Amino acid sequence: MYPAKNHNFKLQARSIPDVKGLLSLLLFFLFLFTSFFSKAQFYALPSDYFFSLPLEKNLSAYDSSLHSAFKPFVPGFSKQYIPPVDSSFIFHSRKHQKLNNALFNSHVIQLHSDSKAKESFDLFIDPLLNFEFGKDLADASGEQLYTNTRGILAGGHLGKRVYFETLLSENQSFFPSYIDSFAIDSKVIPGQGRWKTFKTTGYDYAFSSGFVSVQAGQHLNLQVGHGKHKIGNGYRSLFLSDNSFNYPYARFTQQWFRGRLQYSNLYTVFMNLVPALENPPPGTEALYQKKAASFQYLSLNVNKRLSLGFFQSLMWEPADGNNQQHLDFRYFNPVIFTNLAAFGLNDPKHNLMLGLELNFKVTKTLSFYGQAVLDDPAPKGYNTKEGRGYQAGFRYFDVFGLKNLFLQAEYNYTGKALYNTSETNTVPYYTHYNQNLASAFVNGNELVLLGSYTYKRFYLNGKINLQSRGSINAEASYTTQMLQGRIGYVVNPAYNLTIYMLVNGRLQSFDNFSHSIHETRYVSIGFKTGLYNLYYDF
Repeated sequence: MYPAKNHNFKLQARSIPDVKGLLSLLLFFLFLFTSFFSKAQFYALPSDYFFSLPLEKNLSAYDSSLHSAFKPFVPGFSKQYIPPVDSSFIFHSRKHQKLNNALFNSHVIQLHSDSKAKESFDLFIDPLLNFEFGKDLADASGEQLYTNTRGILAGGHLGKRVYFETLLSENQSFFPSYIDSFAIDSKVIPGQGRWKTFKTTGYDYAFSSGFVSVQAGQHLNLQVGHGKHKIGNGYRSLFLSDNSFNYPYARFTQQWFRGRLQYSNLYTVFMNLVPALENPPPGTEALYQKKAASFQYLSLNVNKRLSLGFFQSLMWEPADGNNQQHLDFRYFNPVIFTNLAAFGLNDPKHNLMLGLELNFKVTKTLSFYGQAVLDDPAPKGYNTKEGRGYQAGFRYFDVFGLKNLFLQAEYNYTGKALYNTSETNTVPYYTHYNQNLASAFVNGNELVLLGSYTYKRFYLNGKINLQSRGSINAEASYTTQMLQGRIGYVVNPAYNLTIYMLVNGRLQSFDNFSHSIHETRYVSIGFKTGLYNLYYDF
């Protein structure tokens, strides 16, 4: 179940860059552009869960027209709700004020057009870094584990209506054995795409994302890009999550009735990591099978406390042996639930799912939320509840009046037939790059407990995952217990540059194996730009 860490690949490994040299280059970069710094702005790309808590806290206190379930938020509809960068611990020094702002308070580069210019221009650029070094104390080999990420983040405005962002990243990693096993089996790094071997047992991988957002009018926003989305107010999403790899998309978002109603259409192209061509030309690079999908999400703020969301997804039939996708007008149909009459919930070629989202604000700091999703009301070969899933949870900010203390509890259930392949097609439907498009954990029960406390720029957060997975397709059932704790310091809140220490314990027990327990005790220190979620809790 957990193979030895010896990949036996013949690909040529690239040497790891000199970390000291990278840091020296970064410092030079900072000194070079100190004259361009100004007030920082948050990125709109899907953020690290704990880093996004200040924004979520703001939303919980508002009777806002911003709809919190569909992430990332649309820039044109959400500017007034993004909190300013925390200035509670700014380094004051008139002599070196520009350098101090550059290092500790602002974007590395930020350029503004002249305030008198007819068309405003704004550009901000930051490094994307992750230098993490650790060891699995339960691994008898004593192998040194690390991740080395170098990249760049950039965003900006062109006038008042156009906003853009981009991200480029190059990585080398040595993972704990359970992630290592997942990468070998699935051929992808969780959430970060395909890899090639690095120094026999390591991984070399790269990824990019970006989008352009155009505010076409008071009620309409158009967005095209390559990235990922999440629909839901919880830690997990049973609809669509940022769990899998990036994908090309077009998103159309409307707001009406003073922002109380938001309607989103999302059109995407996903990949199955199976050969796309039945007879590929010799000597050509392999292509992978593509599959189009469309999503509709209708969000309604009923009143100051209650929000409802209605969800539909339609995964189209995968491309044929010539990698041609056969779409008709129903794929582009923008009206939610109307394709239900055409395809139903058990069509052998197209996978349609329905969902309901609820969020209720008890107070400005306490809210309850939930999701229910239905794939097939009576899946063949399963009982009726195995074609559905549901979620229930609460979030509590400033617990018992203690500022910046956050607690969350969430329960998720997903049935065996939810997101599953049909009997007439062996290709998994609701996946992209061999990962589920919804939660990182499916087919079973999960309880997630999260907590966070911040004091100025110091933070402490933790997470507990208790999972029980049923057997399916001859796979073993198992239980997993995970406990993660992190303590750190935010060097620069503009792009969440942090120094931290991480402890991650994992115990997995299998039902039908003689060696039925697998343990991980991973301890690490790191220096990273934490702006996106990585779901290693499975």
